[in-house]
Amino acid sequence: MSSEPITVSIRREVDPERIAEATAWVQTGVNMAHKYPGFLGSGWVRAGEDSQVWHMLYRFANEDTLVAWERSDERAWWLSMGEGFIRSERSRRRSGIEGWFDEPATGTITLPAAEGTSTVAVVNTPPRWKQAVTIWLGFFPVNLAFTYAMSPVPGWDALPIWLRVLCTTLVLTPIMTYWVLPWVTRTLRSWLAR
Repeated sequence: MSSEPITVSIRREVDPERIAEATAWVQTGVNMAHKYPGFLGSGWVRAGEDSQVWHMLYRFANEDTLVAWERSDERAWWLSMGEGFIRSERSRRRSGIEGWFDEPATGTITLPAAEGTSTVAVVNTPPRWKQAVTIWLGFFPVNLAFTYAMSPVPGWDALPIWLRVLCTTLVLTPIMTYWVLPWVTRTLRSWLAR
């Protein structure tokens, strides 16, 4: 089981004539997800009182618990109930470092809750210098190891530098994205949050 928490961000455009239905529908989905193992929280906001664009987030403890929710019959039924008033939808999954590349947020937002509303703090992203240190701590040893590993390969040093850099980045980018940076961010989580 993967141990990295995953946040799903969704942008939905709602039929302006059916805002009341959409509000009840969204809250129903939040209440349903809340009952699933691994659920860590959710929220939704509209850009303004008359806005048709809604932004929603939900977070699960790991990929397995997220998939269990997303493949559930209960969620499928709930999504089918929204088909009449959701005009468009885009979603993104975020885990590890990738959420850092948004501008840092500060303050609080008010979210609908089962009984009224609740105010929650918006999580701040780490400062850019901490992001840079974290990336460097992952990238330097991996790049160094790859350089040492490739140096005995016959003809490697004879290749043009642009071709060596191309090969290096093609090999190291997925390694950094899927293994090294998630591990580094988990290891440094408490430092990054300070």
